[in-house]
Amino acid sequence: MSEETDFGFERVSPEEKTRRVKGVFESVAKKYDLMNDLMSGGLHRAWKRFAVEASGVRVGARVLDVAGGTADLARLFAQRVGDRGQVILTDINGAMLTVGRDRMLDEGMLLPAVQCNAEALPFPARSFDCVSIAFGLRNVTRKDVALAEMRRVLKPGGAALVLEFSHVWEPLRPAYDWYTFNVLPRLGRMVADDEASYRYLAESIRMHPDQGALKAMMEEAGFDRVEWFNLAAGVVALHRGYAL
Repeated sequence: MSEETDFGFERVSPEEKTRRVKGVFESVAKKYDLMNDLMSGGLHRAWKRFAVEASGVRVGARVLDVAGGTADLARLFAQRVGDRGQVILTDINGAMLTVGRDRMLDEGMLLPAVQCNAEALPFPARSFDCVSIAFGLRNVTRKDVALAEMRRVLKPGGAALVLEFSHVWEPLRPAYDWYTFNVLPRLGRMVADDEASYRYLAESIRMHPDQGALKAMMEEAGFDRVEWFNLAAGVVALHRGYAL
């Protein structure tokens, strides 16, 4: 039997998921930031600031932002590491990366922007003090491979940050499910003219591993001292682990 993976609630081949995810983000790239503000009421900005604070990154550090898209995290990290440090923005999707690169240029940030697959990062082993991925892991075809790559490129003692939608506090689940499966697709239709992509995004949230399962995946990938922080009652969780 051929290997299959999740694309929302569907089971598809890894190649088909990669192709479909590419189409989703090519479709939503130009409205991605606006939709994030609308979907989260602006809270995604606070979640990302929390992740950067939790990284412990200091002036002069080297940071890799994986699947960084429109560069929210990369820009925050750049402010922390200063001129003596380096932040590299990566994304597999050219349309998203173009939006992120242009935003950085508009703000006077000359940061490298590299189009690459999170499952095969084109960087030497042990070359970064911190590696982050925000709201991108659930769209990766082989999550375990991407986590192993993040560990590979980290220096010993370096921090890996995974900021992602997770499993909400159980009493809130009915209301949260109603919101994600009804409001998000309608917002996508009205604002981005793309209901299907936001229906997939809602389904992908439900299919993503919960807090404990993702912790176990990070440990299996070789991370040490893995812990998570629930944000907004578990709507989002930040997982942090360290390379040995």
